[in-house]
Amino acid sequence: MKQKIMSLMETFAKAMVQPLSYISVAGMILVIGVLLTNTSVTGLLPFLKWAPIALIGNFLYQCVMVIINNLGLVFTVGIASALAKNEKHQAALIALMSYFMFLTANNVTLSTFNMLAQANETLGLYGSGQANVLGIQVTDMGVFSGIILGCLTGYVFNKTSHASFKGYWAMYGGTRFSFACMLVLSIGLGFACTYIWPIIQQGIGILTKVIADSGEFGLFLYGMLERLLVPTGLHHLVYAPFQFGDLGGSLSLGNQTIVGAYPILLTQLQMGGEFSDSIYYMGTGMAKTFGYIGICAAFYYTAKPENKKTVKNTLIPLALTASLSGITEPIDFMFAFVAPILFFIHSIIAGIFLALLKVLGIHAMSTGLINSIMMNIAAGVERTNYPLFYVVACIEIVVYFVVFVYIIKKFNLKTIGREEKTIEEVETDTEGNYSDEFVLNIIEGLGGIDNIQTVENCFTRLRVNVVDITKVKEEFINKTKHSGIVKKGNNVQIIYGLDVPHIQKSVHKKVFG
Repeated sequence: MKQKIMSLMETFAKAMVQPLSYISVAGMILVIGVLLTNTSVTGLLPFLKWAPIALIGNFLYQCVMVIINNLGLVFTVGIASALAKNEKHQAALIALMSYFMFLTANNVTLSTFNMLAQANETLGLYGSGQANVLGIQVTDMGVFSGIILGCLTGYVFNKTSHASFKGYWAMYGGTRFSFACMLVLSIGLGFACTYIWPIIQQGIGILTKVIADSGEFGLFLYGMLERLLVPTGLHHLVYAPFQFGDLGGSLSLGNQTIVGAYPILLTQLQMGGEFSDSIYYMGTGMAKTFGYIGICAAFYYTAKPENKKTVKNTLIPLALTASLSGITEPIDFMFAFVAPILFFIHSIIAGIFLALLKVLGIHAMSTGLINSIMMNIAAGVERTNYPLFYVVACIEIVVYFVVFVYIIKKFNLKTIGREEKTIEEVETDTEGNYSDEFVLNIIEGLGGIDNIQTVENCFTRLRVNVVDITKVKEEFINKTKHSGIVKKGNNVQIIYGLDVPHIQKSVHKKVFG
């Protein structure tokens, strides 16, 4: 039973790698867009306001943000195609159509039973438990809808894509039968989530009331849950009632009453005078702006020496994106599912430092490094106590670094760059295909072409399912430069490092054509 669970977890982790590998590249482009469109930066460097440069910056920012804002779709297609054992392009297409049907079924259910939330003029659908996804108003499930649907599509596709029928029904066999099955399941899931997910959302709503009445401990819970629930998309239900609703306080100005931590902050910033305690509910930006610097530093420090250069090139733009814009999803999904204990600890640290702001009486602004510095200087030391804030921020970076390094090493967590060294130089052609001798040694070591069922890879491992594990000949595999061989049931994993996608491509081409 344990082996089966571990196998399922490994399969899921492998599937998650496919969409995640693109997010790190997107983060690199996004940070350029952020710098070119950030009002504080353009204020300091007026030439960036020149129309062509502003247009390029807007292109880069908006075109990458559309991916970040639609990760549910990315995960649906990416996971389904990764899980499919054959005809991956067909699985991806079915997953895409299933996602559209799921969204539409959910929207139709909400519309039919008069359950559609009305958008607020200021907040839109924030805090309502619903969201617009690809222009369709649905129950807000964050990326969980994509993860669930992607896994379901991959499983159903593998079980049904080989189905065959006779006579008139023959045209409904194969992948078309898989589509028919997913049509029913997507509609059913869209209908069910209309009623099931709000129950989870209501539980979060109860927690927000506890937070509001619990002082410093409440702020700790607020900061922790705002991070912990990011993968579920439910974090909106934690911060929205405080930042934009009456749980975040109210401010009376004559006949006008301003509600919510964010509007109150902007009003008090303009009015002058002391900031109210509502500002603490805007402190979730502290972990985003500073904490992720420590997280990325820990990932780099614990990476294998031979992987550090690649890891550094991947993490620097992601850390800058988080620190400058508060967009943390590319890093979050890099370890939330691979090392959940690490993500849980991350949430706890975020909560502790948010509560610490109130304990120390710090009223500084924390969202976005450049914005934070500019706004705090404008507000002044007496109102914000920002010198102490930046001291605490530096301590937070160090705490994240030390704790993450300890946990990663203690439990040997396979965070980015941790799966052994990359391969040494091997002759490849201009398309990145490895030499015949290199590939044939792998195939022979795996028992020959007839013994190989599937050839996949994660970040650093070649993962192969074989028919008969006893036919595996390690002496042939050892003729290639690798960092270890792992056998689990009929699954063989060979650790090649970050060049493994090219190896997988070469082996797959030789085996399956």
